[in-house]
Amino acid sequence: MRPPTRMQSRPRNPYDELAALADPDPDLEPAPRPRILPLDLSRLHADEDEPWSPPDHRRSGNGRRARRSRRRRRSPLAALPRLAKLLFALVVCVGFLVLADRCAVMYAEKKAQRALQDELHLAAAPQVDIHGFPFLTQVLDKHLKRVDVTVPHVAADRVSLAKVQASARDIKLTGDLPSDIRSAVIGDLDGRVTLSFDDMNRELTASRLKFSRVSDDTVGADGKLSIAGQELRVRARAQVRLVGTSGLSTDVAGMSLDMPGIATYRPGRDRGLTLHRESAELISRDTARVKALLSVPAVVRRLGVPEKDVRAALRSDEKLHELVGTPQFVEQLTRVNLVDVVADHPWLLSRIGIDPKLITGLLAMRPPELSDRLSFSFTLPSQARELRIRDVRVEERGVVATVSGVEVGVGR
Repeated sequence: MRPPTRMQSRPRNPYDELAALADPDPDLEPAPRPRILPLDLSRLHADEDEPWSPPDHRRSGNGRRARRSRRRRRSPLAALPRLAKLLFALVVCVGFLVLADRCAVMYAEKKAQRALQDELHLAAAPQVDIHGFPFLTQVLDKHLKRVDVTVPHVAADRVSLAKVQASARDIKLTGDLPSDIRSAVIGDLDGRVTLSFDDMNRELTASRLKFSRVSDDTVGADGKLSIAGQELRVRARAQVRLVGTSGLSTDVAGMSLDMPGIATYRPGRDRGLTLHRESAELISRDTARVKALLSVPAVVRRLGVPEKDVRAALRSDEKLHELVGTPQFVEQLTRVNLVDVVADHPWLLSRIGIDPKLITGLLAMRPPELSDRLSFSFTLPSQARELRIRDVRVEERGVVATVSGVEVGVGR
C-alpha cells in the first residue's frame, strides 16, 4: 500500500479573511484590534525645528523635559538677589541675638527677685523689671540704666504696706556677671510706699471702722466700737505727720462716741458729755427728770437760769412748765457739759434715764486707749536705712509716702 502523501496547502484567499472579519465565529475569541496611538499636534507646532519622533521615543538628557526637571528642583532662594539673601541672613541673626538678650533679662530678673525676697524676708517674691536694650552689653559694662521693683504686702508695725514701688537708675554692679552678682550701688532711687485704707480697715478694727480721706494730711475714721457691752458710733480724725526722715505716724483728734438718741462723749483734753436733742426734749417733758437736773447747782449754773426762777420752778409745776417749755431751754440743755456733774453726782444718770454703767465705762476709758485703736504708723526697715521719706500725702485709696535715696548700697 502506498503511504499517504502530504496534502498540498491551499493558497491563501484574502476574501475569506474579509468574510471572517465581517461574520466572526462565535466560538472563536475575537482577534485583538490594532492599537492606534493619538497624535499630539501641539508638539508639532511647539517644536517645529526639532525632528519628529514617535511617542515612545526617549529624548536625550539635553531635551526640553530634562531642562524642565532641572528647573523644578532649583531652590526658591536661588531666584533672590545676593543682597536680599544677605539681608535675610542678617535679620535671622539679629532675631537670635534679640531672643538671647531677652532670655538673659528674664534670668537676671528671676535671680534678683529671689535675692530681694531673701534679704528683705518677704513672704512673696517681688516683681523686678530691668529696662534698657541691649541687656548683655549693660551686663558686660557692669552698669544698668534702670530697674523697677514692686513689692506687695510688706509687714510694717500694725498695718501692712499694700505696695512698695521703687525705680532705681544708674546702677553699678559688682561680682562675676551674670551668674554671681554680689552687690550693687544705686545712683538715684525714687519710690512710693502705700498704706491702703482697705488694709487699715481690716487690720486695725476688724472691719468695724472705715478709714477715708478728709484732706491731704488728714484721715477720717467712722464706724462702731464696743464699750461696756454696747455698740457706740465712733468718729475721729487722724492727722498724718512725718517722724524724722524714716517714719510716719498719726495724731488722733476730734474723736467722738455717740450713744444713739442719748448723748455724745468726747474724750481728750477738752472732753465732754452732752445730751442729744431727743434726750433733752424727753427730759423737758418729764417733771421728775427736770426737777432732778435743777436740783444740782452745777447744772443750774451751766444752764444760766437765775436761782430765784429755779426755786420757784421747784415749788410750782406751773412755773416749772413755763421755764422748761420754751425751745431755748432745750437748746441750752444740749450744750451743757455733764461730764464733771456725772462724776460728782453718779445718781443723776439713772434719774434722767441714762444707763450709769455706760457712762462710767466711757469716763473710765483713757484717751490714749481710744487713740491706740485708731492710730497707725510706719518706719522704714533697717535694710533701707539709706533711704529718706520726703513727703506723705493722703489720697483716695490710702496714705502714700514718697521715698528717695542717693548712692544706696544693696547686697553684701
